[in-house]
Amino acid sequence: MTMFTPINPADLAGVIAERAAGHRRRVCVGISAADAAAPLNLAEEVAARLRVEGRPAAVLSLHDFVRPASLRFEHGRTDYESYRTNWFDYGALDREVVRGLHERKRWLPRLWDEAGDRSARARRVDAPDGQVLVVAGPMLLGRGLAFDVAVHLAMSRAALGRLTPDEDRWTIPPLLEHDAAAAAEADIVVRYDHPDRPAMHAAGAIRSGNGDRRSGQRQ
Repeated sequence: MTMFTPINPADLAGVIAERAAGHRRRVCVGISAADAAAPLNLAEEVAARLRVEGRPAAVLSLHDFVRPASLRFEHGRTDYESYRTNWFDYGALDREVVRGLHERKRWLPRLWDEAGDRSARARRVDAPDGQVLVVAGPMLLGRGLAFDVAVHLAMSRAALGRLTPDEDRWTIPPLLEHDAAAAAEADIVVRYDHPDRPAMHAAGAIRSGNGDRRSGQRQ
């Protein structure tokens, strides 16, 4: 049986930051969570912890890597499959952020302006040694993204129903279905029905640069 340990939000951010800091090279952290969990708040706290320790850290929102509205809404504004498969440009996130950081030492802060439905016109940023990027948004796991630290903020149907605006409740079934299939990829799983009272289960290993897992070793 998987055991979850209660943890306060500040300590949770500290645990994630410590995992990231365990890698001495450039690091990409993924915090996969429904918008109802406000994952950007946790991502900002993690980045702040890392900066205090002297690591350059930046936060990216998956909502800055959406596809154009013409593609998102091709089958309607509330289409289940479109939300799961065609809403966010995970391929661009992989190319411009995850692999960009690891392979080219450069990364793109934003791809698309969701509100204006136009290119964000952002320029790629050079990544210094030790750069940490914290990416936050829905359904990040199970996409082939090589995160060095993968975090899943799990919310029940009841919690999603409580915290999701009425106009976005149609996203709850695809979120639950995707997360149930992909949550096993997470290094840190957090029960997040009450964000002020989370409970955490963390695997005892971190990923090495070639995708292996090394228990208790820092790179």
